[in-house]
Amino acid sequence: MDAQRKVLLVDDDEAPLGSAAARLRVEGYDALLVSDSQSAIARLDAFEPDLIVVGLRLDGLDGIVLFGEIFKRNPFLPVIILTQQGAMPDSVDTIRQGSYEFMEKPCVVDDLVERVSNLLQTGCDCSVEVKAEMVEAWRSEIISRSPAMDELLQQAKLVADSGATVLIQSESGTGKELLARALHKASSRNGGPFNAVNCSAIHENLLESELFGHVKGAFTGATNDHKGLLQAADGGTLFLDEVGDMPLGVQAKLLRSLEEREIRPVGSIRSMPFDVRIIAATNRDLEAAVEQGEFREDLYYRLKVISLELPPLRERREDIPMLANAFLEEFARMNNRSARRFSREAMDALVSADFPGNVRQLRNVVQQVVALSAAHVIPGALVKRAIKGDSGDLLSLAEEKERFERNYLIRVMKISNGNVSHAARLAKRNRTEFYKLLGRYELNPQEFRSAS
Repeated sequence: MDAQRKVLLVDDDEAPLGSAAARLRVEGYDALLVSDSQSAIARLDAFEPDLIVVGLRLDGLDGIVLFGEIFKRNPFLPVIILTQQGAMPDSVDTIRQGSYEFMEKPCVVDDLVERVSNLLQTGCDCSVEVKAEMVEAWRSEIISRSPAMDELLQQAKLVADSGATVLIQSESGTGKELLARALHKASSRNGGPFNAVNCSAIHENLLESELFGHVKGAFTGATNDHKGLLQAADGGTLFLDEVGDMPLGVQAKLLRSLEEREIRPVGSIRSMPFDVRIIAATNRDLEAAVEQGEFREDLYYRLKVISLELPPLRERREDIPMLANAFLEEFARMNNRSARRFSREAMDALVSADFPGNVRQLRNVVQQVVALSAAHVIPGALVKRAIKGDSGDLLSLAEEKERFERNYLIRVMKISNGNVSHAARLAKRNRTEFYKLLGRYELNPQEFRSAS
Protein backbone atom coordinates (compact mmCIF):
# COMPACT_ATOMS: atom_id res chain seq x y z
CA MET A 1 0.00 0.00 0.00
CA ASP A 2 1.34 3.43 -1.00
CA ALA A 3 2.08 5.41 2.17
CA GLN A 4 1.46 8.67 0.32
CA ARG A 5 -2.23 8.05 -0.42
CA LYS A 6 -4.27 10.91 1.03
CA VAL A 7 -7.75 10.78 2.56
CA LEU A 8 -9.80 13.91 3.35
CA LEU A 9 -12.55 13.41 5.95
CA VAL A 10 -15.33 15.99 6.29
CA ASP A 11 -17.81 15.99 9.17
CA ASP A 12 -19.44 18.79 11.18
CA ASP A 13 -19.23 16.49 14.22
CA GLU A 14 -15.54 15.56 14.21
CA ALA A 15 -15.79 12.89 16.93
CA PRO A 16 -17.17 10.02 14.79
CA LEU A 17 -14.53 10.43 12.09
CA GLY A 18 -11.74 11.35 14.48
CA SER A 19 -11.16 7.70 15.32
CA ALA A 20 -11.28 6.77 11.65
CA ALA A 21 -8.68 9.44 10.82
CA ALA A 22 -6.39 8.17 13.58
CA ARG A 23 -6.78 4.58 12.39
CA LEU A 24 -6.05 5.56 8.78
CA ARG A 25 -2.83 7.25 9.90
CA VAL A 26 -1.81 4.05 11.70
CA GLU A 27 -2.46 2.17 8.45
CA GLY A 28 -0.07 4.50 6.66
CA TYR A 29 -2.46 6.97 5.03
CA ASP A 30 -2.15 10.74 5.19
CA ALA A 31 -5.55 11.53 6.75
CA LEU A 32 -6.87 15.07 7.20
CA LEU A 33 -10.08 15.82 9.13
CA VAL A 34 -12.06 19.08 8.63
CA SER A 35 -15.43 20.16 9.99
CA ASP A 36 -17.28 21.89 7.12
CA SER A 37 -17.65 22.20 3.35
CA GLN A 38 -15.73 25.45 3.05
CA SER A 39 -12.73 24.03 4.91
CA ALA A 40 -12.83 20.99 2.63
CA ILE A 41 -12.99 23.13 -0.51
CA ALA A 42 -10.11 25.29 0.72
CA ARG A 43 -7.92 22.19 1.10
CA LEU A 44 -8.80 20.37 -2.12
CA ASP A 45 -6.00 21.93 -4.18
CA ALA A 46 -3.30 22.00 -1.53
CA PHE A 47 -3.98 18.58 0.02
CA GLU A 48 -4.93 16.82 -3.26
CA PRO A 49 -6.79 13.89 -1.67
CA ASP A 50 -7.01 10.49 -3.36
CA LEU A 51 -10.33 9.83 -1.63
CA ILE A 52 -12.88 11.84 0.38
CA VAL A 53 -15.15 10.69 3.19
CA VAL A 54 -18.12 13.01 3.72
CA GLY A 55 -20.14 12.70 6.91
CA LEU A 56 -21.77 16.12 7.11
CA ARG A 57 -25.37 16.93 6.21
CA LEU A 58 -25.57 17.31 2.45
CA ASP A 59 -28.94 18.96 1.97
CA GLY A 60 -28.89 22.60 0.88
CA LEU A 61 -26.27 24.79 -0.70
CA ASP A 62 -23.29 23.46 1.29
CA GLY A 63 -23.60 20.01 -0.20
CA ILE A 64 -24.20 21.30 -3.73
CA VAL A 65 -21.17 23.61 -3.58
CA LEU A 66 -18.90 20.94 -2.07
CA PHE A 67 -19.73 18.31 -4.68
CA GLY A 68 -19.57 20.90 -7.43
CA GLU A 69 -15.98 21.69 -6.41
CA ILE A 70 -15.06 18.00 -6.12
CA PHE A 71 -16.52 17.25 -9.54
CA LYS A 72 -14.84 20.29 -11.09
CA ARG A 73 -11.39 19.17 -9.94
CA ASN A 74 -11.74 15.44 -10.58
CA PRO A 75 -15.04 13.88 -11.74
CA PHE A 76 -13.76 10.40 -10.86
CA LEU A 77 -12.37 11.11 -7.39
CA PRO A 78 -13.75 8.38 -5.05
CA VAL A 79 -16.13 9.72 -2.41
CA ILE A 80 -17.69 7.78 0.47
CA ILE A 81 -20.87 9.45 1.72
CA LEU A 82 -22.03 8.65 5.26
CA THR A 83 -25.81 8.90 5.59
CA GLN A 84 -28.25 8.54 8.44
CA GLN A 85 -29.93 5.17 8.66
CA GLY A 86 -32.67 4.88 6.05
CA ALA A 87 -32.04 8.40 4.78
CA MET A 88 -30.67 9.41 1.39
CA PRO A 89 -30.05 13.16 1.10
CA ASP A 90 -31.99 14.81 -1.73
CA SER A 91 -28.88 16.57 -2.96
CA VAL A 92 -27.14 13.22 -3.49
CA ASP A 93 -29.91 12.12 -5.84
CA THR A 94 -29.57 15.47 -7.53
CA ILE A 95 -25.81 15.25 -8.05
CA ARG A 96 -25.84 11.80 -9.67
CA GLN A 97 -22.27 12.04 -10.87
CA GLY A 98 -18.84 10.98 -9.77
CA SER A 99 -17.51 7.86 -8.02
CA TYR A 100 -19.81 7.82 -5.00
CA GLU A 101 -20.45 5.06 -2.49
CA PHE A 102 -22.67 5.16 0.59
CA MET A 103 -22.36 3.92 4.15
CA GLU A 104 -24.86 4.31 6.95
CA LYS A 105 -24.11 6.18 10.16
CA PRO A 106 -22.91 5.32 12.68
CA CYS A 107 -20.27 3.33 10.80
CA VAL A 108 -17.80 0.88 12.28
CA VAL A 109 -14.27 2.24 12.02
CA ASP A 110 -12.88 -1.08 10.77
CA ASP A 111 -15.53 -1.22 8.04
CA LEU A 112 -14.82 2.34 6.92
CA VAL A 113 -11.05 1.78 6.81
CA GLU A 114 -11.57 -1.43 4.83
CA ARG A 115 -13.84 0.40 2.36
CA VAL A 116 -11.25 3.19 1.95
CA SER A 117 -8.51 0.63 1.32
CA ASN A 118 -10.58 -1.29 -1.23
CA LEU A 119 -11.59 1.84 -3.13
CA LEU A 120 -8.04 3.14 -3.34
CA GLN A 121 -6.80 -0.22 -4.56
CA THR A 122 -9.58 -1.16 -7.00
CA GLY A 123 -11.46 2.09 -7.63
CA CYS A 124 -15.22 2.57 -7.49
CA ASP A 125 -17.38 0.58 -9.91
CA CYS A 126 -20.65 2.26 -8.96
CA SER A 127 -20.48 4.88 -11.73
CA VAL A 128 -19.11 2.98 -14.72
CA GLU A 129 -22.00 4.07 -16.95
CA VAL A 130 -21.68 7.66 -15.80
CA LYS A 131 -17.93 7.65 -16.50
CA ALA A 132 -18.43 6.27 -20.00
CA GLU A 133 -21.04 8.90 -20.71
CA MET A 134 -18.91 11.73 -19.31
CA VAL A 135 -15.95 11.04 -21.56
CA GLU A 136 -18.07 11.11 -24.73
CA ALA A 137 -16.87 14.01 -26.82
CA TRP A 138 -20.28 14.84 -28.30
CA ARG A 139 -21.55 16.41 -25.06
CA SER A 140 -18.24 17.66 -23.66
CA GLU A 141 -19.11 21.36 -24.11
CA ILE A 142 -22.31 21.07 -22.06
CA ILE A 143 -21.51 21.61 -18.38
CA SER A 144 -24.19 19.95 -16.29
CA ARG A 145 -24.89 17.41 -13.60
CA SER A 146 -28.65 17.92 -13.19
CA PRO A 147 -31.12 15.07 -13.69
CA ALA A 148 -33.24 17.24 -16.01
CA MET A 149 -30.31 17.91 -18.32
CA ASP A 150 -29.13 14.32 -18.08
CA GLU A 151 -32.56 13.11 -19.23
CA LEU A 152 -32.59 15.62 -22.08
CA LEU A 153 -29.10 14.59 -23.25
CA GLN A 154 -30.10 10.94 -23.19
CA GLN A 155 -33.05 11.80 -25.45
CA ALA A 156 -30.75 13.85 -27.67
CA LYS A 157 -28.33 10.96 -28.12
CA LEU A 158 -31.18 8.60 -29.06
CA VAL A 159 -32.40 10.91 -31.84
CA ALA A 160 -29.01 12.27 -32.93
CA ASP A 161 -28.40 9.68 -35.64
CA SER A 162 -31.99 9.43 -36.85
CA GLY A 163 -31.58 12.25 -39.36
CA ALA A 164 -34.99 13.62 -38.35
CA THR A 165 -35.56 17.37 -38.11
CA VAL A 166 -35.34 18.59 -34.50
CA LEU A 167 -37.03 21.61 -32.93
CA ILE A 168 -35.41 22.90 -29.73
CA GLN A 169 -37.78 25.07 -27.71
CA SER A 170 -36.57 26.91 -24.63
CA GLU A 171 -36.05 30.30 -23.06
CA SER A 172 -33.38 32.64 -24.32
CA GLY A 173 -29.89 32.01 -23.00
CA THR A 174 -30.30 28.31 -22.13
CA GLY A 175 -27.75 27.01 -24.64
CA LYS A 176 -29.78 25.98 -27.68
CA GLU A 177 -26.83 26.20 -30.07
CA LEU A 178 -24.65 24.11 -27.73
CA LEU A 179 -27.32 21.39 -27.78
CA ALA A 180 -27.57 21.62 -31.57
CA ARG A 181 -23.79 21.21 -31.88
CA ALA A 182 -23.92 18.22 -29.51
CA LEU A 183 -26.61 16.60 -31.68
CA HIS A 184 -24.41 17.14 -34.74
CA LYS A 185 -21.36 15.64 -33.03
CA ALA A 186 -23.34 12.57 -31.91
CA SER A 187 -24.67 11.91 -35.42
CA SER A 188 -23.13 10.16 -38.41
CA ARG A 189 -22.91 13.63 -40.01
CA ASN A 190 -20.23 14.75 -37.57
CA GLY A 191 -17.64 14.66 -40.34
CA GLY A 192 -19.63 17.25 -42.27
CA PRO A 193 -20.03 20.97 -41.62
CA PHE A 194 -22.14 22.56 -38.90
CA ASN A 195 -23.52 25.92 -40.05
CA ALA A 196 -25.66 28.26 -37.98
CA VAL A 197 -27.78 31.30 -38.81
CA ASN A 198 -29.80 33.62 -36.57
CA CYS A 199 -33.06 34.15 -38.42
CA SER A 200 -33.97 37.22 -36.36
CA ALA A 201 -30.74 39.09 -37.04
CA ILE A 202 -30.91 39.26 -40.86
CA HIS A 203 -33.30 41.22 -43.12
CA GLU A 204 -35.76 39.10 -45.14
CA ASN A 205 -34.06 39.65 -48.52
CA LEU A 206 -30.61 38.97 -47.12
CA LEU A 207 -31.84 35.93 -45.16
CA GLU A 208 -33.18 34.34 -48.34
CA SER A 209 -29.81 34.82 -50.04
CA GLU A 210 -27.96 33.63 -46.95
CA LEU A 211 -29.95 30.39 -46.83
CA PHE A 212 -30.42 29.56 -50.52
CA GLY A 213 -27.60 31.48 -52.18
CA HIS A 214 -27.86 33.67 -55.27
CA VAL A 215 -26.49 33.91 -58.78
CA LYS A 216 -24.55 36.78 -60.26
CA GLY A 217 -26.84 39.66 -61.18
CA ALA A 218 -29.78 38.42 -59.11
CA PHE A 219 -30.02 41.85 -57.44
CA THR A 220 -28.05 45.05 -57.09
CA GLY A 221 -24.68 44.21 -55.58
CA ALA A 222 -24.76 40.53 -56.55
CA THR A 223 -21.47 40.66 -58.46
CA ASN A 224 -20.70 36.95 -58.01
CA ASP A 225 -22.46 33.65 -57.46
CA HIS A 226 -22.97 32.99 -53.76
CA LYS A 227 -23.37 29.56 -52.20
CA GLY A 228 -26.08 29.57 -49.50
CA LEU A 229 -25.84 27.91 -46.11
CA LEU A 230 -28.09 25.02 -47.15
CA GLN A 231 -25.71 24.12 -49.95
CA ALA A 232 -22.61 24.88 -47.87
CA ALA A 233 -23.84 22.52 -45.12
CA ASP A 234 -24.32 19.61 -47.56
CA GLY A 235 -23.58 16.36 -45.76
CA GLY A 236 -23.79 18.10 -42.38
CA THR A 237 -26.17 20.12 -40.22
CA LEU A 238 -27.80 23.54 -40.53
CA PHE A 239 -28.91 25.20 -37.29
CA LEU A 240 -31.74 27.72 -37.70
CA ASP A 241 -31.68 29.80 -34.52
CA GLU A 242 -34.73 31.92 -33.62
CA VAL A 243 -36.66 30.27 -36.44
CA GLY A 244 -39.86 31.74 -34.99
CA ASP A 245 -38.76 35.14 -36.31
CA MET A 246 -38.27 33.92 -39.89
CA PRO A 247 -40.31 36.04 -42.38
CA LEU A 248 -43.32 34.30 -43.94
CA GLY A 249 -41.89 34.54 -47.47
CA VAL A 250 -38.71 32.73 -46.45
CA GLN A 251 -40.79 30.20 -44.49
CA ALA A 252 -42.63 29.22 -47.68
CA LYS A 253 -39.41 28.74 -49.63
CA LEU A 254 -37.81 26.76 -46.79
CA LEU A 255 -40.84 24.45 -46.57
CA ARG A 256 -40.69 23.77 -50.29
CA SER A 257 -36.97 23.03 -50.11
CA LEU A 258 -37.39 20.64 -47.18
CA GLU A 259 -40.18 18.76 -48.92
CA GLU A 260 -38.43 18.50 -52.29
CA ARG A 261 -34.88 18.26 -50.89
CA GLU A 262 -33.83 20.80 -53.50
CA ILE A 263 -32.80 24.44 -53.32
CA ARG A 264 -33.07 27.19 -55.91
CA PRO A 265 -30.67 30.13 -55.45
CA VAL A 266 -32.14 33.64 -55.72
CA GLY A 267 -32.25 34.66 -59.39
CA SER A 268 -31.69 31.12 -60.71
CA ILE A 269 -34.08 29.03 -62.81
CA ARG A 270 -32.37 25.78 -61.86
CA SER A 271 -32.70 23.74 -58.65
CA MET A 272 -30.04 21.55 -57.08
CA PRO A 273 -30.31 18.71 -54.55
CA PHE A 274 -28.96 19.04 -51.03
CA ASP A 275 -28.46 16.66 -48.11
CA VAL A 276 -28.66 18.58 -44.86
CA ARG A 277 -30.05 17.79 -41.42
CA ILE A 278 -32.09 20.71 -40.04
CA ILE A 279 -32.09 21.63 -36.37
CA ALA A 280 -34.28 24.62 -35.53
CA ALA A 281 -34.58 26.52 -32.26
CA THR A 282 -36.84 29.21 -30.85
CA ASN A 283 -37.77 30.90 -27.59
CA ARG A 284 -41.24 31.73 -28.98
CA ASP A 285 -44.44 29.77 -28.50
CA LEU A 286 -44.76 28.56 -32.09
CA GLU A 287 -48.25 27.15 -31.57
CA ALA A 288 -49.43 30.61 -30.55
CA ALA A 289 -47.54 32.11 -33.50
CA VAL A 290 -49.36 29.68 -35.84
CA GLU A 291 -52.73 30.70 -34.39
CA GLN A 292 -51.84 34.37 -34.89
CA GLY A 293 -50.82 33.77 -38.51
CA GLU A 294 -47.17 34.66 -37.83
CA PHE A 295 -45.79 31.19 -38.53
CA ARG A 296 -46.82 28.63 -41.13
CA GLU A 297 -48.58 25.63 -39.61
CA ASP A 298 -47.22 23.24 -42.26
CA LEU A 299 -43.64 24.38 -41.61
CA TYR A 300 -44.18 24.11 -37.86
CA TYR A 301 -45.08 20.43 -38.12
CA ARG A 302 -42.31 19.86 -40.68
CA LEU A 303 -39.74 21.19 -38.20
CA LYS A 304 -41.26 19.56 -35.12
CA VAL A 305 -40.61 15.96 -36.10
CA ILE A 306 -38.71 15.65 -32.81
CA SER A 307 -39.09 18.25 -30.07
CA LEU A 308 -36.54 18.86 -27.31
CA GLU A 309 -36.93 21.40 -24.50
CA LEU A 310 -33.98 22.78 -22.56
CA PRO A 311 -34.86 23.48 -18.90
CA PRO A 312 -34.22 27.03 -17.66
CA LEU A 313 -31.33 27.53 -15.24
CA ARG A 314 -33.67 28.12 -12.27
CA GLU A 315 -34.88 24.52 -12.70
CA ARG A 316 -31.34 23.11 -12.59
CA ARG A 317 -29.66 25.17 -9.87
CA GLU A 318 -27.25 22.32 -9.12
CA ASP A 319 -25.49 23.26 -12.39
CA ILE A 320 -24.77 26.83 -11.23
CA PRO A 321 -21.59 26.13 -9.18
CA MET A 322 -20.01 24.18 -12.05
CA LEU A 323 -20.96 26.77 -14.66
CA ALA A 324 -19.91 29.70 -12.47
CA ASN A 325 -16.50 28.17 -11.72
CA ALA A 326 -15.95 27.33 -15.40
CA PHE A 327 -16.75 30.92 -16.39
CA LEU A 328 -14.58 32.20 -13.54
CA GLU A 329 -11.55 30.31 -14.87
CA GLU A 330 -12.28 31.43 -18.43
CA PHE A 331 -12.50 35.15 -17.64
CA ALA A 332 -9.61 35.12 -15.17
CA ARG A 333 -7.48 33.62 -17.94
CA MET A 334 -8.76 36.12 -20.55
CA ASN A 335 -8.04 39.07 -18.24
CA ASN A 336 -4.63 37.72 -17.18
CA ARG A 337 -5.84 37.58 -13.60
CA SER A 338 -4.52 35.13 -11.03
CA ALA A 339 -6.79 32.33 -9.89
CA ARG A 340 -10.06 33.49 -8.36
CA ARG A 341 -12.66 31.72 -6.27
CA PHE A 342 -16.09 32.58 -4.97
CA SER A 343 -16.68 33.09 -1.27
CA ARG A 344 -19.39 31.00 0.34
CA GLU A 345 -21.75 33.99 0.40
CA ALA A 346 -21.04 34.68 -3.27
CA MET A 347 -21.81 31.12 -4.35
CA ASP A 348 -24.97 31.10 -2.22
CA ALA A 349 -26.09 34.29 -3.99
CA LEU A 350 -25.47 32.73 -7.40
CA VAL A 351 -27.30 29.50 -6.58
CA SER A 352 -30.25 31.42 -5.10
CA ALA A 353 -30.71 33.80 -8.06
CA ASP A 354 -33.49 33.20 -10.60
CA PHE A 355 -31.43 34.24 -13.65
CA PRO A 356 -34.23 35.07 -16.11
CA GLY A 357 -31.49 35.36 -18.74
CA ASN A 358 -30.38 31.81 -17.87
CA VAL A 359 -26.80 30.65 -18.58
CA ARG A 360 -26.05 33.72 -20.69
CA GLN A 361 -26.92 36.00 -17.76
CA LEU A 362 -24.85 33.92 -15.34
CA ARG A 363 -21.91 34.21 -17.71
CA ASN A 364 -22.34 38.00 -17.87
CA VAL A 365 -22.46 38.25 -14.08
CA VAL A 366 -19.26 36.23 -13.67
CA GLN A 367 -17.52 38.30 -16.34
CA GLN A 368 -18.50 41.47 -14.49
CA VAL A 369 -17.29 40.32 -11.07
CA VAL A 370 -13.96 39.13 -12.48
CA ALA A 371 -13.42 42.56 -14.03
CA LEU A 372 -14.36 44.40 -10.83
CA SER A 373 -12.77 42.14 -8.22
CA ALA A 374 -9.38 43.16 -6.88
CA ALA A 375 -9.21 40.27 -4.42
CA HIS A 376 -8.65 36.56 -5.04
CA VAL A 377 -11.83 35.69 -3.14
CA ILE A 378 -14.89 37.20 -4.82
CA PRO A 379 -17.21 38.54 -2.10
CA GLY A 380 -20.94 37.99 -1.90
CA ALA A 381 -21.73 41.71 -1.98
CA LEU A 382 -20.06 42.10 -5.39
CA VAL A 383 -21.99 39.14 -6.84
CA LYS A 384 -25.30 40.44 -5.48
CA ARG A 385 -24.71 43.84 -7.04
CA ALA A 386 -23.77 42.25 -10.36
CA ILE A 387 -26.94 40.15 -10.36
CA LYS A 388 -29.12 43.14 -9.53
CA GLY A 389 -27.31 45.39 -12.00
CA ASP A 390 -27.54 42.80 -14.79
CA SER A 391 -31.32 42.69 -14.34
CA GLY A 392 -31.50 46.40 -15.09
CA ASP A 393 -32.93 47.33 -11.67
CA LEU A 394 -31.94 50.62 -10.03
CA LEU A 395 -29.81 50.08 -6.95
CA SER A 396 -31.03 51.50 -3.66
CA LEU A 397 -29.19 54.37 -1.96
CA ALA A 398 -27.78 51.93 0.62
CA GLU A 399 -26.52 49.60 -2.11
CA GLU A 400 -24.91 52.45 -4.03
CA LYS A 401 -23.25 53.61 -0.81
CA GLU A 402 -21.87 50.09 -0.23
CA ARG A 403 -20.53 49.96 -3.78
CA PHE A 404 -18.75 53.31 -3.32
CA GLU A 405 -17.37 52.32 0.08
CA ARG A 406 -15.97 49.01 -1.17
CA ASN A 407 -14.37 50.61 -4.24
CA TYR A 408 -12.86 53.30 -2.01
CA LEU A 409 -11.36 50.67 0.31
CA ILE A 410 -9.86 48.80 -2.64
CA ARG A 411 -8.30 52.01 -3.94
CA VAL A 412 -6.82 52.91 -0.56
CA MET A 413 -5.45 49.40 -0.05
CA LYS A 414 -3.78 49.50 -3.46
CA ILE A 415 -2.21 52.88 -2.71
CA SER A 416 -0.93 51.66 0.66
CA ASN A 417 0.36 48.37 -0.84
CA GLY A 418 -1.76 46.40 1.64
CA ASN A 419 -0.42 48.21 4.71
CA VAL A 420 -3.51 48.56 6.96
CA SER A 421 -2.01 51.22 9.23
CA HIS A 422 -1.07 53.39 6.26
CA ALA A 423 -4.47 52.84 4.63
CA ALA A 424 -6.29 53.74 7.84
CA ARG A 425 -4.33 57.00 8.08
CA LEU A 426 -5.20 57.86 4.46
CA ALA A 427 -8.88 57.17 5.19
CA LYS A 428 -8.69 59.11 8.48
CA ARG A 429 -10.02 56.13 10.43
CA ASN A 430 -8.51 54.31 13.38
CA ARG A 431 -6.88 50.96 12.64
CA THR A 432 -9.48 48.82 14.47
CA GLU A 433 -12.39 50.45 12.67
CA PHE A 434 -10.60 50.09 9.35
CA TYR A 435 -10.05 46.38 9.94
CA LYS A 436 -13.80 46.00 10.57
CA LEU A 437 -14.54 47.73 7.26
CA LEU A 438 -12.20 45.38 5.41
CA GLY A 439 -13.88 42.41 7.05
CA ARG A 440 -17.34 43.66 6.09
CA TYR A 441 -16.36 43.69 2.43
CA GLU A 442 -14.26 40.51 2.61
CA LEU A 443 -11.04 42.30 1.61
CA ASN A 444 -7.78 40.60 2.64
CA PRO A 445 -4.78 42.97 3.06
CA GLN A 446 -2.37 40.19 2.11
CA GLU A 447 -3.88 39.94 -1.37
CA PHE A 448 -3.08 43.60 -2.04
CA ARG A 449 0.50 43.08 -0.95
CA SER A 450 0.97 40.06 -3.17
CA ALA A 451 -0.83 41.79 -6.06
CA SER A 452 1.79 44.53 -6.14
